[in-house]
Amino acid sequence: MLAYRHAFHAGNHADVLKHLVLAEVLRYMGEKDKAYTVIDTHAGAGGYALEGRYAQKNAEHAGGIAALFSRDDLPEPLQHYVQLVRDFNPGKRLEQYPGSPAIARLLMREQDRLRCYELHPTDLRILESYLEDRPNTQVSGQDGFASLKGELPPPSRRGVLLIDPPYEIKTDYGRVVAALREALQRFADGTVLIWYPQLQLLESAQLVQRLKAAAEPAAKKGWLHVRLTVAQADERGFGMLGSGMFVVNPPYTLHDRLHECLPLLVDVLGQYDGANYLLEQQTA
Repeated sequence: MLAYRHAFHAGNHADVLKHLVLAEVLRYMGEKDKAYTVIDTHAGAGGYALEGRYAQKNAEHAGGIAALFSRDDLPEPLQHYVQLVRDFNPGKRLEQYPGSPAIARLLMREQDRLRCYELHPTDLRILESYLEDRPNTQVSGQDGFASLKGELPPPSRRGVLLIDPPYEIKTDYGRVVAALREALQRFADGTVLIWYPQLQLLESAQLVQRLKAAAEPAAKKGWLHVRLTVAQADERGFGMLGSGMFVVNPPYTLHDRLHECLPLLVDVLGQYDGANYLLEQQTA
């Protein structure tokens, strides 16, 4: 949706979970010499100024990356993720937050292919500028959902698809499920990462079950689901309670790596006594 700007939410608890998972998947992909492809359907601007007026409006990063940035007691996967954020900042202060394309750029090798889609014209221009000197990269202003037909399967036959729309319109939920079905039909052993917000909406509550139903008959390596609940709804029942990642054909290492991190994330990022996490997996 063209009204959505991720800068308002950059570095929040949802970004922490999403980018921790993304970083772990890409580290695993990079362990083999053969090139791989990353397709980001809703790429955003690539990076965000945390001291800018958008990020400062609600300062959501204070309950996310800022709470982790200076800690020295993090489990190894969180250490690696936080180091990526430090590497993105030219000084020692937390001033910028890397979006998914920047996390990918920091971890990918020159031979690995990056394909980014972004509809918002301002974010698209920023992203094009950020990635213009990276080899094997294409940035498009087309609809990321509609890109799958042309992108899958990738020439490398190794690939990661990241799907994280803003869900500001309810049709995004159905499009995500349809995108997963299409992705698995075209590339059954590809790794698909789907981010979703935890909201008190029927569409949000039903999404994971719909994703499981889409994945189970087709995914060669099963699925993994992780959810981090940090907040309560307000008195009207509104607000984002947390977020989740649904990973199809996950690396076999991912479950245990996340299990190391989730108790600390609940403790540090939780905003009420009932903060919790869920980690479940089904192997093929």
